Formats: sequence, structure tokens, C-alpha cells
Amino acid sequence: MNLEAKIRNVQDFPKEGIGFKDITTLIGDGEAFRVAVDKMAEDLKYKNVDIIVGPEARGFIFGTPVAYALGVGFVPIRKPGKLPADVESIEYDLEYGTDILEIHKDAIRPGQRVAIVDDLLATGGTTAAATKLIEKLGGQVVGLEFLIELTFLNGRDKLEGYDIQTLVQYDSE
Repeated sequence: MNLEAKIRNVQDFPKEGIGFKDITTLIGDGEAFRVAVDKMAEDLKYKNVDIIVGPEARGFIFGTPVAYALGVGFVPIRKPGKLPADVESIEYDLEYGTDILEIHKDAIRPGQRVAIVDDLLATGGTTAAATKLIEKLGGQVVGLEFLIELTFLNGRDKLEGYDIQTLVQYDSE
């Protein structure tokens, strides 16, 4: 199945000059969603993953069914103030400012093999921050799995040394 054909490209959203990759059309198509989740799970199948981590919010959409398919747990990474127990936090740079991500301190055990699953690899900032959080808790990041990669934003540069898999690549806006 051509997954790229299932992703809607919305021009000039959220601002002029941006070609937004809208995944709602893909996840609204049961067969396409199943194919995407199955391909992600297949990519991670032989990495002996102990747990899947998904950044808020679209990482939840793909991370939980991939975790289910692999028979492992799922851990959310959230924006500040969303997790109820003790958290580990990291502040990271955005194009214009900073942001913060949090994970429960007891979510990852030392030595656990962790895969991060998300919808989009763009500049790599969010994923780089997530890898640091996981590693701070003692986890070993064994895979990064994305539905979409915007190759022209060079996100892989911030993630050197990690095993990265993407299902659909865009070389331009």
C-alpha cells in the first residue's frame, strides 16, 4: 500500500509556506492505519524491545498499537503538568524558544531496551530530548520509528548513532 497517498498535504498551514502533513486521513482509513502500525512493529520485532515510548500527542496514536502488536508496555512522554507522579524533565530548544518534556521517574528501568515511536521526524529536537530522558533513567534506546520523515529538515543530524526507520519520506515542503 502507498502510505504517502493516504497522507493529506495541507498547503500554508499552520502558516504560509508550510506544507502540513495531515495524518488524520491515514489514521481514519482502517486498512492504511493497520498497514502503518504493522510495518512499524515489523521494523522493531527483532530489536528485543522491552517498552515503547511515545511523545505527546501523536506518538500516542502510533506508539500504543505498536506496543500492543509487540506485546510490550507503552510509556507516554508529556508536556509539563500532565503526569501525576514524580517526573524527570528536560528543557530543549525549538526554532523560536524552548519547550519541556516529562516522563515518570519510574517509567523506565535501568537496562530496558526502549523504542521511540512517533508520527513525524522533522528537526529531531523532540526525539533528541526524549532519548536523553530515557537514557537519564537508564534505558537503552534501540530504535526510533516514525511514520513520516521530512528529510529536508535534517532531523537525523541530531540523532546520530541511533537506528532510525521511517515509512514515508518527503524531500521538500
